[in-house]
Amino acid sequence: MTMQPNSDEVAPDESAGVLHRIPAQRSAPEREGQPDPSPPPKTTRTPKTARIGKGRGLRYTLPGSWGALVFVCLSFTPSLLPCSWLVQAIVCGINGSIGYALGVAGAYVGRAFVDRDPRPARRRSWGILCLTAAVVLPVAATLGHWWQRQIRELMGLPSESTWLVLLFPVVAAAVFVGILAVACALRTACVSLSRLLDYWIGLRAARILGWGIVLATTVLVVNGVVLDGSTAAADRVFSLRDRLTKQGAVRPTSPLRSGGPGSLVSWDSLGREGRVFVGTGPNAERISAVTGRRAHDPIRVFAGTSSASDVEARAELAVNDLVRAGGFARRTLLVVTTTGSGWVDPASVDTFEYLTGGDSATIAMQYSYLPSWISYLVDQNETRQAGRELFDAVYERWSNLPADRRPKLYVFGESLGSFGGETAFSGEHDLRNRTSGALFAGPPHFNALYRSFTDQRDAGSREVQAVYKRGRTVRFDNDPGGRFAPTSAPWRGSRVVYLVNPSDPIVWWDTHLILHRPDWLRESRGNDVVPAMTWIPFVSFCQVTADLPFATGVPTGHGHTYSNEYVAAWRSILRPTTWSTQQYARLQAIAGAE
Repeated sequence: MTMQPNSDEVAPDESAGVLHRIPAQRSAPEREGQPDPSPPPKTTRTPKTARIGKGRGLRYTLPGSWGALVFVCLSFTPSLLPCSWLVQAIVCGINGSIGYALGVAGAYVGRAFVDRDPRPARRRSWGILCLTAAVVLPVAATLGHWWQRQIRELMGLPSESTWLVLLFPVVAAAVFVGILAVACALRTACVSLSRLLDYWIGLRAARILGWGIVLATTVLVVNGVVLDGSTAAADRVFSLRDRLTKQGAVRPTSPLRSGGPGSLVSWDSLGREGRVFVGTGPNAERISAVTGRRAHDPIRVFAGTSSASDVEARAELAVNDLVRAGGFARRTLLVVTTTGSGWVDPASVDTFEYLTGGDSATIAMQYSYLPSWISYLVDQNETRQAGRELFDAVYERWSNLPADRRPKLYVFGESLGSFGGETAFSGEHDLRNRTSGALFAGPPHFNALYRSFTDQRDAGSREVQAVYKRGRTVRFDNDPGGRFAPTSAPWRGSRVVYLVNPSDPIVWWDTHLILHRPDWLRESRGNDVVPAMTWIPFVSFCQVTADLPFATGVPTGHGHTYSNEYVAAWRSILRPTTWSTQQYARLQAIAGAE
């Protein structure tokens, strides 16, 4: 009996030009109708633990090293403030690590496009890199030193000791290697966890989940342990500091000051800065010595964090103490929003009291005992609430007075205090309608009103000297002569002044600096910023960030230091008519010494 084949192969018949079927070859069991007992061929499968690469140690790649070299050289470009060799070394180390990461990422993307695996760099390529570094790094460092000297000359600062520069490469290298070591440790942890997860789940899921777990754990540790622990430690340290009394602050014997006789606020509850505020300042005799006329003893009212249980109660207590002291019977009333620790710039308040002949009352309130930058990071809402509650409490009492018996109402805030002071107002018209004037000094870049005024400035004006609505209410400058642009336009009614130093990093710091060029670096630079300063992605952000801790370590009129500029600003806002040029010069000397 003949078996029919299950399948045939087709072969061409070259002689006839037709196709013939050729029976397929069958094994003996198949020919007899039985299954083939031979096992299927074995397939070799890569063990799961080998499917994910091993975590490598700290090995430097050529593309990353080129990126690091470029960014280190760019780090020597000038910033807003002069920096020491130590700060410059730290900035170079951080920027070098950023450049290294970008170089590695760029090489990875490039290999992905050409579908090529990484190849080890040749020794010749490393030699070219080393030779290039030996040439460009000294040139960049020399230019950096020259730019730093220019900045110091602009601000009247002495040159830095040169022998300390020898430590520069050691510190920069330590920072660079330290950051890369942390990054390498995180990568090793991700790879190890992914290899472990690959025993139970798929390869791609293991990689994604491994990276996700490590990154999430890192964020939680930084936020929950490092930041919270640091904040708690700072809270303990500064709470103890708040109990101290600064030298020179004397408990007042006048009922015109909080903490004095008859005050609703106890001396011990005022806090360190509150005791400085009410325990110092000019009296009638000192004011008369400058003005040559009879003066009043100024009223100063303050409530500390220990004075009442919450912000609203604290504001109400301060206003009640202001009423007790007779503050609403004075000709002028100043509402001050403090910085985080309750600090009030004495140069500004003293100037206000001198120019008003002491016929003034000033009210302020503490909402934290932490420095401004910690207060902003920990709780911005506390700052907003403090500024709004204090002004609203004052305004409620003020608006209930007969119109002819109301004092002129002014507002002041510096730095984070300007952030809180702005929150009581919705815009230009609100400031104009509810106050007789306002002064904000060194406003941080995140101030809502400040940003709206500068972003919507008149065409042709620069961000460092913005002109808003032809200066009808709000004007910007740091001119000690009081020439607030535009000088040719009328300035009627309430006047609002923003004191802004072009070299103030607190004014210009913003996370958008990382990838976006700001207008103040697109336009011509300010009068105390070197023209060579330019915007560089990532680098400029690191440089301005490094300027922040040293913003107040420069002379007045530069950085975040404001003192005798207050004389011109308050003079423009208050518009006194009996002051001479010599008296203004004397007052500027007093304010500059604060």
